[in-house]
Amino acid sequence: MNDIPMEKEINGNSFYVKLVIDPFNKRVRMDDYLGNITLCLKEAVEAVLKIGAEKLIVKARQENFKELILAGFVFEASIDKYFYGSDCCFFAKYYQNERRNSGNWQEEDEILTRVISLSAIEQRKQLPLGYIIRKANSADANELACLYKQVFEIYPVPMNDPEYVKKCIENEAVFYVCLFNEKIVSAASAEVNSHYHNAEITDCATLPEHRQFGLMKLLISELEKYLAEHQIFCMYSIARALSFGMNATFHSLNYTYRGRLANNCYIFDKLEDMNIWVKNIS
Repeated sequence: MNDIPMEKEINGNSFYVKLVIDPFNKRVRMDDYLGNITLCLKEAVEAVLKIGAEKLIVKARQENFKELILAGFVFEASIDKYFYGSDCCFFAKYYQNERRNSGNWQEEDEILTRVISLSAIEQRKQLPLGYIIRKANSADANELACLYKQVFEIYPVPMNDPEYVKKCIENEAVFYVCLFNEKIVSAASAEVNSHYHNAEITDCATLPEHRQFGLMKLLISELEKYLAEHQIFCMYSIARALSFGMNATFHSLNYTYRGRLANNCYIFDKLEDMNIWVKNIS
């Protein structure tokens, strides 16, 4: 089973920082912070050294852009209005050359060019006969874990563990599933940050034999309706840069490309680059 990322909150005299310690993906992520950013970064670097991480990711507020550049970080992507109206800028610092260099960058550029050349205006497909979409609940955890185990050889978090999936559903994650013959064949979720009114569209998976029907677009559309009803204004996703299908799905749903995270996490069958797609309904 994958190591579960651990959240760590530190309250100093002049700062607050929230870190995600992620040994499986050999990274540390600074998800939120207030106050003295230099002290926040110091705590993050200490966490990197403690677990021997290869990459430090900082979700920075736009007003700290220059400070991150001066601190030797590399700007990779952004999310419009992530911090309750303020943009989030993804910065990275690498602690290993191999982690910094991607062998698929040119191919991913070509995939992105093909995706962006597609028309984003597409008539919404109807749900095929025999398929049903509904919101998932904790009773679906076993079947969801089975779906993710079948689709992904490797995943950044242990979605193949029913207990982990159940905990996600019982917290702020919202799952929608598509069923065929009463079996889950496709799923997607939204990790909701109610404090900042944003959500990440994630955990997108469809069994190969059901991929020709555009089920993922329908699932994401249902998630978007739910999020809008619950005052979530910023929606984003982090998609495998090598996946033409998932990037095309977000483009067709009027998400905007906002950058690429190099060697971001272990997914599918290896360490991969991930594209950021953003949609704002405020």
